[in-house]
Amino acid sequence: MITSEVHVRTDILAFSDAALQQEMEKLGWQRFRSDQLISWLWEHGVRSFEEMTNLSKQQRQELNERYYIPRLVTDKVQYSTDGTVKFRFKLHDGYMIESVLIPVDEEERYTVCVSSQAGCSLTCKFCATGQMGLLRNLTASEIFDQYTEVNRCCQERYGRKLSNIVFMGMGEPLLNYKQVVGAIRRLSSAKGPGLSPRRMTVSTAGIAKMIVRLADEDLKVNLALSLHAADDDKRSTMMPINEYNDLQSLMSALKYFNQKTGNKISYEYIAFAGFNDQASDARNLVRLCSHFPVMVNVIEYNPVRGSDYEKSSEDQINQFAKMVREQGVMITVRRSRGKDIDAACGQLANQEQNPISKTIPTS
Repeated sequence: MITSEVHVRTDILAFSDAALQQEMEKLGWQRFRSDQLISWLWEHGVRSFEEMTNLSKQQRQELNERYYIPRLVTDKVQYSTDGTVKFRFKLHDGYMIESVLIPVDEEERYTVCVSSQAGCSLTCKFCATGQMGLLRNLTASEIFDQYTEVNRCCQERYGRKLSNIVFMGMGEPLLNYKQVVGAIRRLSSAKGPGLSPRRMTVSTAGIAKMIVRLADEDLKVNLALSLHAADDDKRSTMMPINEYNDLQSLMSALKYFNQKTGNKISYEYIAFAGFNDQASDARNLVRLCSHFPVMVNVIEYNPVRGSDYEKSSEDQINQFAKMVREQGVMITVRRSRGKDIDAACGQLANQEQNPISKTIPTS
């Protein structure tokens, strides 16, 4: 009986550079050919072997027989009158994720907000993503590819490359730790886009032990805590993660991060009407700003279907910020972007998301 060898194709984006070079050596490739392949995949963001024109037809065919390149498919794009662009991407297994392009032309800052998970396990009461549950972690390449796709749009629409990356989209970055760090290293690599880590910000709902772990990495990223309330009772009411990572443990972890890295820490603080925008809340917030240098960003709430929280009025937000500022704390008010589209995190992806939910362990 005649049999033929059948190759089970492997995700080529899952290899480190060193591992991929070893793979190519097994195929008899010269080192410079491996370098060409790595350049196509990560510097140019090519997601088709056929586009790798400096590889021979035989080499491209061999790659196609042994490996595959998972890619994001742009499923829907929404354009706001303020310049914000929101993307819904479909993953290879059908799950949906979101990315957002936020241009600030006058500051020449063009930021992409990327997702780190499909869905989220944290169930924050004000968040559309939390209503989905956790579907799965994203791979480092799926995080990287959000940058690539949105950067292409930014260049076409604004004639500029992306300048900043914030890990503030769907999911909790520190519960997909290994893949998020892998994406950061890819994005900052000279063999990739070569972005400065100081232009990257990782936003967390507050996982104390993972903040400490991130501080010990050889990374220069900034860190943002999604604070939203400056006392444990209120914070636990809307963010169940606070029951296991209370403010005292978070302040200790953030202080360690600041001392170890010298990098910027910011508090993200969504203002909710009558809940966390009063004088007592301002005083509590000032106390939490006394442990280390911190920048506070007060954010206007984008209402989410199914949430009982309402946004504070513009006057109340300004009054709250003034009370904090008068105590010597650096604080800015960030107005909501994309009000005329599905701007809140998870809103667009949640419209047609696969409802299957499962919990996966921290990596």
